[in-house]
This record gives sequence, structure tokens and C-alpha cells, in this order.
Amino acid sequence: MLELKFYLFKINNIYFSILVCLFLFITSCENTPENVENISDPPPMMTEEVAADRVITNTMLPSLRNLISDMEESVVSISVDILSRGIFYDYSNEGSGTGFIIRSDGYIVTNNHVIENATEIEVTLQNGSIYPAQIIGLDPLSDLAVIKIDAANLKAASFGNSDALQPGDWAVTIGNALALKGGPTVTLGIISGLERSITTENGSLFDLIQTDAAINRGNSGGPLITLDGEVVGINTAVLSGAQGIGFAVSSNVADPIIKSLINSGKVIRPLIGLRGADITPAIFERYELPVKEGVIITKIEANGPADKSGLKEMDIITALNDIPTPDMSKFLMELWNNNPGDQIKVTYNSDREYKETNVILIERP
Repeated sequence: MLELKFYLFKINNIYFSILVCLFLFITSCENTPENVENISDPPPMMTEEVAADRVITNTMLPSLRNLISDMEESVVSISVDILSRGIFYDYSNEGSGTGFIIRSDGYIVTNNHVIENATEIEVTLQNGSIYPAQIIGLDPLSDLAVIKIDAANLKAASFGNSDALQPGDWAVTIGNALALKGGPTVTLGIISGLERSITTENGSLFDLIQTDAAINRGNSGGPLITLDGEVVGINTAVLSGAQGIGFAVSSNVADPIIKSLINSGKVIRPLIGLRGADITPAIFERYELPVKEGVIITKIEANGPADKSGLKEMDIITALNDIPTPDMSKFLMELWNNNPGDQIKVTYNSDREYKETNVILIERP
């Protein structure tokens, strides 16, 4: 009997061993290299297409270190004291902004709103040197200004061609954002729009570059530059209520204005004697206008050039000298291509009829 029990026990052990072996065999089959990646194996070779994509990505996003290092020598910090008039007494406010050197003999460009009404202006260079500055000329219409410090052999920035810009191009801003210590603030973004028109607390601005490179308080007057290190805009405004949208005066608009400010201390522009607005879809629908593009006259100055030529409020100007003016930006660009004393042909729609008139421009005060 004892021998029988031992025999059965032996058989059971054999069955148990067979079952264990079967379990291990099945488990090993499920974990073959076809199903489980061996982490000790080297990674597979990259295909030529994948390698090319990585090279392109690295090429498109280079380090901006050398660009910034080279450009920041031309960027300056501007501090101002502004005299404000109160009810009972006058008091002084401090402000700050940015500018950049455009001539090695100390000429600097900034925004008009940075230094307007300033009683004292101080410029701090990248090396820490501080200079008092004097105003050379102001142009509120473009929000540009030129100041000068008594210094020589400065590194000047160079203008690029803003007309060559396209939405999606990279853009870099350098400026004295928030007046923080430790050197200029650098932000990177893209050109997100061109030929923008906006209305600010200081007036309307036209033909602006729109960028999503962050522009903060203190950035005003600083350069908007390309990855080639050329200035294509002067940062001037941010749109309240928008996220990450800023605007800059284009270099091609700014360059002749800056030269005029340096040469004569002012910008000589013609005056036509009217105020206008773009025709938006909402305005088109509300007033049931006969045309969808043009400049609708909102105000006529009494006895001004436009008034004397027969133009009136609600007329829609569609061309100057046969050049279409679909909006205020194009209208002003064409208007400012003329001089005081010039006669220009105005094509307009009045009472749903197209008409023409000649206007003799005068000098803008």
C-alpha cells in the first residue's frame, strides 16, 4: 500500500513538472522580439527622410545669441521726466522707453509718445554710459521722434526693406520692456499681418506691421528686426484686449520721416482738409453704401481744400490721381506722396454717382 502511494505521488510530480514546462514555454513565446522591443538593442537607423526633416528643423530655428549680441549695442534705454499739470500745482512723472541708434554721431530713433512733453531725457547705452538727450524732431502722426546725444563712434542699426516682409516671417524685438534691470528684453515671434490700421489714445496709425513677438510697456521705440539683423519696424503700440498682438511702424514708412526730422526738425506734409474712415462690412451694411471699398468722409474742415473743391461728408473717395484708395492707409500713402501746393485729382462717389474734382493741397500745420 505504501509503495502504491509513493508511485501515485511520483506520477503527480511528473504531471506538475510537465505543466510548469508548458506554462514557461507559452510565456516565452508571447515575449518574443516580434512582440516586445528589447531595450538593450540599439535604436533603428533613421531614414533619409527623417534625418532631412530634423536637419531642416534645426536650420529653421537657430540660436539668436549672436544676432542679439550684435544688435543690442545699437539699442538704448530712454528715461524721461514729464511735467504734468494738476489743478493746484504741477508735478513730475517718470517714464521709460526704448530707442535705437541710427547714426554713429548720436542720432537715436524712438516713439513720439515716449518723449512728448518731456522736460528731461536721459539715454543709457548698452555699456552703461548715460547721456542727456535733446529733441531733434517729433512727428505725432507716425508716432516717431528723433533725439540726439553728444557721443561719437556709436554702432548704428541699419534699415531693411519692410515691403519684402510676408506673414509668417520671423521677427525679433529688443527693448527696455517694463524698465527691468539686467539689459534689454528679447522676444521672438512672426510677422502676423501687414498694412494694419489702428486707433490709439494718441490718434490713428496706418500701414503698420502686426507681430506676435511680445511688446510690453517700455518696448515702445525699440526695433523690430529680421533674423538677418535688419530693422524692419519701430515698435509703437499694443492692442488692448488682444493676446500677444503688437504693432510697429514699417521701416519704409519711417525712413523718409526720420530723414526729414533730422534735416529740418519736422515733416512737411500736405493737408487736404478732411477726416475719413475705412468702409468696414458693418458700415457698408448699416448705411447701405454703393461701394464696399474706399474712404468715407466723416468730417470736412470749413474753408479747407476739400471743402473748396465741393467734397462733403458721407462722400466716398475711391482714388487719388487715378490710384485706387481702398482704405485710409492707401489714401494717406498716396496723399503724402504729394507736396503742399500740388493739385490732385480726387475720384469719389457722391449720392451714388461717381464724380471727379481737383483739390489744391496746402501745408499741414
